[in-house]
Amino acid sequence: MRIIVYGSLRRKQGNSHWMTNGQWLGDHQIEGYELYSLGHYPGVVAGAGHVYCEVYRIDASTLGELDALRTRGGEYKRQLVQTPYGSAWLYVYQRSVADKRRIESGDWLQRDSVS
Repeated sequence: MRIIVYGSLRRKQGNSHWMTNGQWLGDHQIEGYELYSLGHYPGVVAGAGHVYCEVYRIDASTLGELDALRTRGGEYKRQLVQTPYGSAWLYVYQRSVADKRRIESGDWLQRDSVS
């Protein structure tokens, strides 16, 4: 199975160790989503933008660990989306982003850059 990561799980980010057993398939840009800063990590919601991400092949054990990390408390929900590498799971933020800062570039690694 495959998963899309767009924030702290990306390479060289604070939680990238969760992807150690995954196989990096490549970079991708998903359309129809917007990226928001939730503080120390991001959230993606459906919208008119795009989000830069990485796609990994992972095993069921890793997916279970990520589910425990991301879906606890209903903050995120997994959604299946299409990528050039096949369908992949994307964690979509489930709470309001009304008071959150949108990252216009769609790239968590560029979150501190001024557009």
